[in-house]
Amino acid sequence: MMNRSENKTYGTFVSSSEVRFERLLPGPIETVWEYLTDSEKRGIWLAKGNMELKVGGKVELNFLHSSLSDEKTYPDRFKAMENGISGSETITAIDAPRLLSFTWHPDSEVRFELEEKGEDVLLTIRHYKLNDEFGKLMVSTGWHTHLDILVSKLYQESVPKFWQTFSKHEEEYTKLISKPSKV
Repeated sequence: MMNRSENKTYGTFVSSSEVRFERLLPGPIETVWEYLTDSEKRGIWLAKGNMELKVGGKVELNFLHSSLSDEKTYPDRFKAMENGISGSETITAIDAPRLLSFTWHPDSEVRFELEEKGEDVLLTIRHYKLNDEFGKLMVSTGWHTHLDILVSKLYQESVPKFWQTFSKHEEEYTKLISKPSKV
């Protein structure tokens, strides 16, 4: 079982097209579920947007990275996202409050699994159908950065600066992805 210090660990490439993350979060499970499905709560660590909680339901993801931490400067290569970026996805599986899966632009899918571990909740994120190196890099770096913020929020710790953290993780994931044994 994970301990809290492992909440900073890097994602694991379980195949050439899938990365998996695990984070131990304070429970109860219903609270963690709300951070996945409630627009306002999801918006403080990932992206706001309505979510129709049924298979085939629509998921709106409205990313505004400047709202996630007190860092307001965007790297030049992401300036186009400075005023936000949105996507529309579709729920592919749901079993509240334990499982949520939906499509992810352009052709991949993300799956959230929640498992009670005493008073804590183990969150497992599987992002699969990743078909190119750049997509793997952006997805793994992005999830790790967003999860750092979620962990900080739920443990009521200071929130890391989004882009500064993203850049640090991007360097590490570039190394991980380039190792043939990891992908």
